[in-house]
Amino acid sequence: MNRVQNTKLILWLIAGLAAAVGVTRFIFGLGATTNLTDATPWGLWIGFDVMAGVALAGGGFVITAIFYIMKREEFHPLVKPAVLTAFLGYIAVVFGLMFDLGLPWNIWHMIIFWNPHSPLFEVGWCVMLYTTVLLLEFSPVPLEEFSRYAKIRAFLMRFRFPLVLLGIMLSTLHQSSLGSLFLIMPFKLHPLWYSEILPVLFFISAAALGLMMVSFESLVSHWLYRRKPETHLVAKLGKAAVWVLGIYLAVKMAELVWSGEFGLIFAGTWESYLFIAELMISVIIPIIIFSIPRTRNSAAGQWAGSALVVFGMIFNRINVGGLTMLRATGDTYVPSWTEIIISLGVVSAAALAFLFAIEKFHIWEQRPRHPETDKHAGASFDHTSEVWLGEPVVSARTKYSLAFIMSFALGFALLPGHKLESKGIETVVVEKARGGDTLYIDGNHDGYGVLFNHAAHIDTTRGRESCVSCHHMNKPLDRETGCWECHRAMYTATDMFGHDRHGSAQGAGLACGECHTPGLERQRSTAKQCDACHLDLIPPGSPIIADGYLAPAYVDILHQQCITCHREQAALQADKPDLALCATCHETVPPEYLQAAVWDNPRAAEFNRVVLPGPVEQTGADDE
Repeated sequence: MNRVQNTKLILWLIAGLAAAVGVTRFIFGLGATTNLTDATPWGLWIGFDVMAGVALAGGGFVITAIFYIMKREEFHPLVKPAVLTAFLGYIAVVFGLMFDLGLPWNIWHMIIFWNPHSPLFEVGWCVMLYTTVLLLEFSPVPLEEFSRYAKIRAFLMRFRFPLVLLGIMLSTLHQSSLGSLFLIMPFKLHPLWYSEILPVLFFISAAALGLMMVSFESLVSHWLYRRKPETHLVAKLGKAAVWVLGIYLAVKMAELVWSGEFGLIFAGTWESYLFIAELMISVIIPIIIFSIPRTRNSAAGQWAGSALVVFGMIFNRINVGGLTMLRATGDTYVPSWTEIIISLGVVSAAALAFLFAIEKFHIWEQRPRHPETDKHAGASFDHTSEVWLGEPVVSARTKYSLAFIMSFALGFALLPGHKLESKGIETVVVEKARGGDTLYIDGNHDGYGVLFNHAAHIDTTRGRESCVSCHHMNKPLDRETGCWECHRAMYTATDMFGHDRHGSAQGAGLACGECHTPGLERQRSTAKQCDACHLDLIPPGSPIIADGYLAPAYVDILHQQCITCHREQAALQADKPDLALCATCHETVPPEYLQAAVWDNPRAAEFNRVVLPGPVEQTGADDE
């Protein structure tokens, strides 16, 4: 096998693993495949797949601007590979974003439901439009292979320059707007990375990364196909990168001095060391390498300089995208192997598509030759153990398919089973409990439920409590609204009012002034009460009572409601001192207590003392 085949085999293996994890993510949710939390909702997938991916694709607008706007004809050999890299990069960004979105099937909402005040809205639209522009820019290359599409190709070629201008404009907009996303996080993002000119810094760094990504792609692809490297062109890009990186460094340092945060670089914290390492890798060392003519024109210097800038700017995007927010959130986040393999899988798929285009279309002046495109003279063997798999192209497909399938199966085998069993989600939608007089309440389906005898509770509390004690809120036309209808999330608060439903065109379509008194601050105390509009829908004796519009988590509210009453009754009834203990209602063992490591947990000991017989008492939990 040659370099190309070895590389493709590795890429197919990674793609197979990523495919298994990807299927799992879409079936079981984010929790089954990530270590993300509510405190750290942005992790590797946003920092690398989206933010770094967009910046890595910046070579498209940089090289087209150099060639078409600045009229630097010597860079013509780099234009097609740069546009192809940018196009595949943006496709990879879209796929990467699909993995990160909680509800990826709603990604089209941005097209219909506009929010022009949001930087993310502008980024999304620019990415969609620029991806379309890149498709139109690159389309003449594959269409060149088919004579029947000659008219379409000629039509697109006529508008190539306007497309290039539009692409440069769109790319400039969203490269900078990605930085605007973080302007609302002054108390969350570390001061060494937060800046009021983040959009400017993002654009300058994207330009530098674009230059070096084109250089790195040229070096790698020419090494794979054993072609003479474009050393003179890469050297010129390196020389230009010195100026761009220098401007980036000067602007960044000036901003830190101006904001009074320059001293934080030497504060001795892990963030300060991280910042120094990032600057050294992405800016300072590459500037030194490309400033010296001898290293700038050497293969080793070009490999080292371009690789450092690419890695360093990716590092910067990951730092801004979430890593340096951990100080403020107090959370801990280490990407799971499934997150890493998804990111590598997206990159591998894009790389395979790039190699396919290089081999099948007129990207270079001369198409590369390698064993997969050569005809085999016939079956011949040097050893009896060898097996002929057919012509090189058939043999390659067989090996790549086998590698993908085996890797796909291995991916499923390596997935964490405990996450899949719990459906991999932290916030579980509560379902309505069904049954007769007895309800089985197990909202998160973990087998640790409660049998609630509704009739028995009515008999016990008759004359002392009323239905309103539990059913304290009634939805319109509902006499006995269940807890789950307002407390819809298992572990997080729920907006039971639904402001968007009242104000949006798809809901009630109400204007602000119809509920909020003009001239007064818009808050709950100055708004109309619910019965002002819904009185005709409310059954007599069932008024809507709302002290607030955020319904606590289902678990929290049930525990508060039940345990409070049980404690009161335990104090009044001498024969039921354990009425408020967990085991009174939960007749099964909590799943987490089945692990041996938690038997020293006092809460587990309490549960064991009340519920578990014989063998469990031998663990020593009762000795406390």
